[in-house]
Amino acid sequence: MASYIVKRLLLMLPTLVGVMLITFIVTQFVPGGPVEQLISQLEGSAQAGEASSGTEGLYRGARGLTEEHVEKLNALYGFDKPAYQRFFIMMWNYFQFDLGDSYFHNKSVMELIVSKLPVSISLGFWSFIIIYSVCIPLGIKKAIRDGSHFDVITSTIILIGYAIPGFVLGVVLLVLLGGGSFLDVFPLKGIVSDNWHDLPWYQQVLDYLWHMVLPITASIVGSFAIITMLTKNSFIEEIRKQYVVTARAKGLSDNAVLYKHVFRNAIIPIVTGFPGAFIAAFFTSSLLIETIFSLDGLGLLSYESILKRDYPVVLGSLFFFTILGLFAKLLTDISYVLIDPRIQYESVGR
Repeated sequence: MASYIVKRLLLMLPTLVGVMLITFIVTQFVPGGPVEQLISQLEGSAQAGEASSGTEGLYRGARGLTEEHVEKLNALYGFDKPAYQRFFIMMWNYFQFDLGDSYFHNKSVMELIVSKLPVSISLGFWSFIIIYSVCIPLGIKKAIRDGSHFDVITSTIILIGYAIPGFVLGVVLLVLLGGGSFLDVFPLKGIVSDNWHDLPWYQQVLDYLWHMVLPITASIVGSFAIITMLTKNSFIEEIRKQYVVTARAKGLSDNAVLYKHVFRNAIIPIVTGFPGAFIAAFFTSSLLIETIFSLDGLGLLSYESILKRDYPVVLGSLFFFTILGLFAKLLTDISYVLIDPRIQYESVGR
């Protein structure tokens, strides 16, 4: 197992470099880079100022920036160096955990990521807890009562939820319960109220949870179907195996067969997905959900960074999350061995 982990860790390096290289190359061909956007903003504001004042002496708005000014801007953003040199400098800094500074936010990339995490962690953590807490028991119940009215009704409900996009459900919830056309029950925006810091601690907790109800509901409804059906199918497959028939023939009760024999085998594909799902829950976010509920999280940050061509934020956050994703995959493979001793990765290459 140790040798397998070392091999996977060594393979992470070329994978990480490959992901960053492909993304870096793509950014070189995207029109309207940060320098062009800044020039456009400067010229647009200057032309607006000339139109209001009726003078052209303060700025060369009609003729644009001089070559010298453009060269200074390129040097400021590091575009005066060849692309390959900029890539190597960037990767060298990244491997020293220096993700650089944003072009437009006057903050380091790591500061920006950390500042947006409360929203993403709130959505991800509660979504993870609720989805697995509901779907695993529901999937087991559906497997036991396969083909019954309960199975058909619950399947219909969760599949309808799966078919409804999260952002559409979010809009409906706001209209119905967020002070739209019907009830004003839940807040419209943010994860806490404006006076949150002035509230006692227990009211702070309640206020936070109250703000989370609508965005979390919109986020999780579509995810119930996947985990529920995976759990159901996994248990059905195990229930139909010969060892279950043998256990029942020996006189074991249905609960003893289910939870002592079937459960530990059927739960393997679900539990082994925990590490990746848990890490993803903390660091993934939905742009549409954040926009609808006015939540300033990682999804909105990524979208704005792409539009503004804020390459340090785009590439720095990609580097950070790619590392997390690679480690999540490694933890998933390790969990297979810990849960099912029959799996031995060392023997694969022999």
